[in-house]
Amino acid sequence: MTQPRTTSTELDPALRKLVIVVVLGAVMTILDTTITSVAVNTLGTRFHTSLSAIQWVLTGYTLALSASIPLSGWAIVRFGPKTMWIGSLLLFITGSVLCGTAWNITSLITFRVLQGFGAGMILPIGQTMLARAAGPARMGRVMSAVAVPAMLAPVLGPTVGGLILGHLSWRWMFYINVPLCAIAVLAAIRLLPSDEVRDRDSRLDILGLVLLSPGLGVLVYGTAQAGSGTSLTDIRVAASLLTGVALIACYVLHARRKGDAALVDVRLLRDRNFAAVNVLVFAYIGTLSGLTALLPLYFQTVNADSPLRSGAMVAPLGLGAMATTLITGKLTDKHSPRLLILTGLPVVLLGILGLTQIGPDTSNALVMATLFVIGLGHGTIMPAAMSASYQTLQRSEIPSATTATNVSLRAANSFGVAALLVLVQRNIEHRPPGSEAFTRTDRTEEVTHTLAHAFTQTYWWALAIGAVAVVPALLLPRKSTRVSAPTPDDTDGRDNLPAINSGIANKR
Repeated sequence: MTQPRTTSTELDPALRKLVIVVVLGAVMTILDTTITSVAVNTLGTRFHTSLSAIQWVLTGYTLALSASIPLSGWAIVRFGPKTMWIGSLLLFITGSVLCGTAWNITSLITFRVLQGFGAGMILPIGQTMLARAAGPARMGRVMSAVAVPAMLAPVLGPTVGGLILGHLSWRWMFYINVPLCAIAVLAAIRLLPSDEVRDRDSRLDILGLVLLSPGLGVLVYGTAQAGSGTSLTDIRVAASLLTGVALIACYVLHARRKGDAALVDVRLLRDRNFAAVNVLVFAYIGTLSGLTALLPLYFQTVNADSPLRSGAMVAPLGLGAMATTLITGKLTDKHSPRLLILTGLPVVLLGILGLTQIGPDTSNALVMATLFVIGLGHGTIMPAAMSASYQTLQRSEIPSATTATNVSLRAANSFGVAALLVLVQRNIEHRPPGSEAFTRTDRTEEVTHTLAHAFTQTYWWALAIGAVAVVPALLLPRKSTRVSAPTPDDTDGRDNLPAINSGIANKR
C-alpha cells in the first residue's frame, strides 16, 4: 500500500535528513568531474604516456557516467531507491580505491570507467528520492539544496586538485573520495527508509538500453573529440556523431511504441511544461558548460596563468551561484518558477555580454566581478528549472522524468563544451598567425590580441545560444502549478515508491 502524497509546506526533520543524505552522496561524485582536470600533465609524466592517452582518464569517466544514467529510472523501480543509492555509492568508492592503486594508464582508465558508472546513477537517484518526498509545495527548496554540490564543482574541484598535486601523491585525488563517501553510505543506512515497495516484475528494456546508452556515450565521445581540436570532418568524429544521433533516434521510435515500459518514457515530452524545461536546460546548460571550459583556457593562453590560478579565477561564478541558490529555493515554492527563470536569465546574459568586452588589458578584478554576476543569475535559474520540471508530473512518472532530464543535462554539457571550443579554434585559425597562436612561446602583443579576440568572438556565440533559453522559459506557466491530491495513477500498484519522508518518520 502506498503512502499519500505529502501536502506539507514545511521542511520537516525527516525531509531535512534526506537532503543531507543526498548532498553527502552527490558532492564527491560531482567534484570528481573537475578535480582531475588539473592532473593531465602530472599523470602523463608519471605514466610516461601521451596526452591523447591521458585524456581518456577524463573521457572514460564521462562516457561511463553518461551511459549509466538511463539505467537509473528502471533500477529505482526494480530494486528500490535505498538499495540503488547505497549500491551506486559503493561502486563509486570501489572505483576510487582502484584508481588510487592503478599501476599503468590502462588500469587507471579501466577503473575510471567503473567509477563513472557508479557516479552516473547517484544524482538521478537522489533527485528522484527528493522529488517524491518533497511534493510540489517544497520542490524548490530541496532542489536548491541538491544544486549546491554542482555549484561547488567549479570552485573547489580545480583548487583541491591543485593542492593535492602540490603536496601529496596524485593517488590522493581518488583516495579522498573514500572517507567522504563512506560517511554518505553510513548516513543512508541509518536515515533512509527500507525499500518496502518494489516492482519485482519490472523488466529491463534491453533493446532500449542497447540503443540509448551506447547512443548517448558515442554522441558524448564525438562532441568531446570535436571540442578537443579534431576536425568535424574527421571520420572518427563524423562517424561518432552520426552513429550517436541515429541510435538515439531509433530509441525514440522504440520508446514511443513501448510506452511506460521503455527505459525512458519519451511520452513525457507531450507535457508542455516538462518539454519546455528540458529545451531551456539544454540551451542554458550548453552555454554555461561551454563557458566554464573556455574561461580557464582563456586565462592560461591569454593571461599566461597557471592551471591552479586559472581555476581560482573561475571561482566567483560558483560563489555567486551559491549566494542565490538557497534563496531561490524558498522563492520558487512561493512564486512561479517562470518568474525566477526570467529574472535570472537576463542577469546571466548581461554577464556574458560583459565577457565579450574583455581583453588582455582588462583587470582580473573586473573579470571576476563579471563572473560573479553570471553566478548570481545561475543560482536563480537552475533550482527554479529543476522544480518546474516536476510540477505537472505524477509521482509514478518521476523516476523516468529524472532520467530524461539528466540525459538532457549530460548531452547539453557535451554539446556546449564542444561547440564553443570548436568556435574558438575556428576564430583563431581565421586570424594570423592562425592555429600556431596556441603553441607559440614567443607571445608577441599581436599574438596575444589574436587569442583574446578569438575568445571574445566566441563569447558572442555563447550569448546567442544562451538567449535561445528565453523562448522555452516564456512557455512555462505564469502561475505555480501544484497537484494537490493524488490521482489514480499515483495510488495504484505502479507507484512503486512510498513517500520517502513518511518512511523516515515511521522509522523515527
